[in-house]
Amino acid sequence: MKITLPLLLTIVTVGLITVGTLWPQAASTVMYIAGEGTGALATTKTPEGAVQSVLDNVKKRQFQHAYSYIANNNQVDEKEFTDDMRGTWGSLRTYSNLEDADLRVLRNSGNEALVRTTIKWATAVGAFYDTRDLKVMNRGGEWKVVWPEVKTAQVPPQIIPVNYLRWDVIFRGAGDEWGSQNVEAPHVRLISMKATSHGNATVIVGEVLNEDTVPAFVSVNATLVGKDGRTIGQESSFDKMSHLLLPKEVSPFRIDFPNVKLADVKSVRMQPDSTLTPASADPVIGVLHQRLETDARGRRVLAGELLNESGQVVNIPHVLATYYNNTGQVIWVSDGYVDKALLPQTPIPFAVDIPDDVAPQVQSYRVTVNHYSQSGL
Repeated sequence: MKITLPLLLTIVTVGLITVGTLWPQAASTVMYIAGEGTGALATTKTPEGAVQSVLDNVKKRQFQHAYSYIANNNQVDEKEFTDDMRGTWGSLRTYSNLEDADLRVLRNSGNEALVRTTIKWATAVGAFYDTRDLKVMNRGGEWKVVWPEVKTAQVPPQIIPVNYLRWDVIFRGAGDEWGSQNVEAPHVRLISMKATSHGNATVIVGEVLNEDTVPAFVSVNATLVGKDGRTIGQESSFDKMSHLLLPKEVSPFRIDFPNVKLADVKSVRMQPDSTLTPASADPVIGVLHQRLETDARGRRVLAGELLNESGQVVNIPHVLATYYNNTGQVIWVSDGYVDKALLPQTPIPFAVDIPDDVAPQVQSYRVTVNHYSQSGL
């Protein structure tokens, strides 16, 4: 899926006003609070103070001053550090601001320490978390941070043949004598749907198929009907699906009804909607080394790597994961954004959450990728 960034930012701004983003924070040794100036612990006299000094300056976008707290400047130069924190190529990081961070000292030998740092970024699509175990070294009574080397694959100059499919649409103009209607909307169909309970919410998951021979911009709407026959909720798919479907393409969808108990629901009315839209099958993004694992924050995740197989930059990748049980039924859909741009032929890691109550039921999964590009259609 390819959508221009202004349209993406408009969509997500409306969505964020509606739903917001919450994150329960774990207990920690130090909590960096985003605010004006440097806090009392912003010092080089302790390992956590050195890390906080870096983050405090990054928050204020004083990258040169933040770099002065880096120990291994012979391995990571100032530009590499700044690009890592500020973002490049119109990636999600370039639309982000550091909000706060959770710091926890894992070990401290007096001369060397390890600080687990979970940074919370405020982005155009909600909160984004980046966890790193940062090594901190004591040099003459002052602590400095050993910043992880930023390793970017060097892709040699090459020609990548472009042989992808593309669909353009010419709509009827006001003065055209083409009859009273444009081309009819593409035919789309729900191929699965399941209502489930998750916490205090009712969640609808399933899959939708574009069964036509033309591309479609698709949304899925759901209405919950209570036991008294009255409507108790109406919601539509937002970013938990691929909205642009090429011919014969399948997308998962997830629709959340917060604070609606499944026990109060008598029936669900589903309505997929579609609109004819121009589309392209390029760029192609490969999904490599998929695996279920536990990340540094103790969450169950589906992790892997994304590989941009085209010759153009994908600014903001959006990963969708569909989970199936042992009968092949969709049991959950999760998503996550990658805050680095996908450069051609350069793999980038990703990870999306799996709820603890869903993970034991997962027998298989499928990963698809939406992509938002500044040069998009």
